[in-house]
Amino acid sequence: MEKYEVNEETLAVIGLDKNQTRIVEQNREYLVQDMAYEVMDYSCKYFGSSYVGRVDGSRKMLGANYKLPIIVEESSDLIFFPISSPENVQCTWISLKWVDKVYEQNHKTYILLKNGKEIECIASKQSVQNQIMRASRLNLILNDRKMKK
Repeated sequence: MEKYEVNEETLAVIGLDKNQTRIVEQNREYLVQDMAYEVMDYSCKYFGSSYVGRVDGSRKMLGANYKLPIIVEESSDLIFFPISSPENVQCTWISLKWVDKVYEQNHKTYILLKNGKEIECIASKQSVQNQIMRASRLNLILNDRKMKK
């Protein structure tokens, strides 16, 4: 069975359990037989690094230590951020470039994506906004460094 690697069409990687992850792309959704962490690790390796290497890079760039966004691939600014701890099998990863806004409704938090899809989050609006800010900062630092080359 082929492994899934995130790409520019990937909006979200939603961990369901230790054997299944829901992939949300711009025009389709499907299930893969891996944990969300494994999807993210495989994707990093596909693009020449590893999840651990990407986290280490984010840690050094941001000076933070937990729930770090990662640069899966630099040239197309593929940056994903986790909604909960990446070790949590139900962790959801969101592509920064697809985020439109965050809102609350009926005591639940949602991320509205640029194509109109919504992702329900198991976190507060403030927590999700903090993750978006952190990922945006990582993107800014990355683009700053690209410009200096």
